[in-house]
Amino acid sequence: MVDHLANTEINSQRIAAVENCFGASGQPLAVPGRVLLGEGILTKECRKKPKPRIFFLFNDILVYGSIVINKRKYNSQHIIPLEDVTLETLPDTLQMKNRWMIKTSKKSFVVSAASLTERKEWISHLEECIRHLLTKTGRQPSTEHAAPWIPDKATDICMRCTQTKFSTLTRRHHCRKCGFVVCADCSRQRFLMPRLSPKPLRVCNLCYRQLLAEKKKEAEADHRQPEPIRSAVPGYEPSSGDDSDKSDDDKADQWPADTEFYTSEVSWSSFHS
Repeated sequence: MVDHLANTEINSQRIAAVENCFGASGQPLAVPGRVLLGEGILTKECRKKPKPRIFFLFNDILVYGSIVINKRKYNSQHIIPLEDVTLETLPDTLQMKNRWMIKTSKKSFVVSAASLTERKEWISHLEECIRHLLTKTGRQPSTEHAAPWIPDKATDICMRCTQTKFSTLTRRHHCRKCGFVVCADCSRQRFLMPRLSPKPLRVCNLCYRQLLAEKKKEAEADHRQPEPIRSAVPGYEPSSGDDSDKSDDDKADQWPADTEFYTSEVSWSSFHS
């Protein structure tokens, strides 16, 4: 499919359409050899509540964003290099079905599809792209993954001290290392984790002690091997915050139950051929 669509006018038009939908808030996506393979709407498990997100699958990156006006305008663009992605199928919950996790070294999160068939289709295309990229670059699959954030509503008490109850005045915080929902007293420390961010991030007390111990061991070992150079991908943000709750208008996410995101001639997730 990639060879068939590469350097074609229809592919250039599709990529240009995606760029236009994101407008000035997005980054240029047209690069030599990049092909738009498919697109669709998935439900992303966000910090406060699940929300619909538009996803675009290219042969080398996965792009997603918030829906402002269906099929016309998106914002909060996020770009994920596929060679850093690992997928994990998850069991259904009472609230969400057909779930799987998208894991990377910088950000991990859970999405769900409208049907089991749709999930299989997404995972199949993603895995094929990842396999092709790793073969092309000679890289091994990523083994380090950022912890997904546990949703706020998953617990009413701090997951570390199990004593502090959250309320309007007592805020929930997230440890950037383990993803647990914790209180302020249990997450007063900050720790520099270059893999996630150039700035020290909030961590819970337990993770802070573990990170200090690991740092001490590394210092004592006196590593002589240089660290591998990681290429920076513009727009690929760390897993240090929820992409949905800061910039989204909640009214835009309250879709009626009978909303049709695509016309009757196009399936919910459309993979181009």
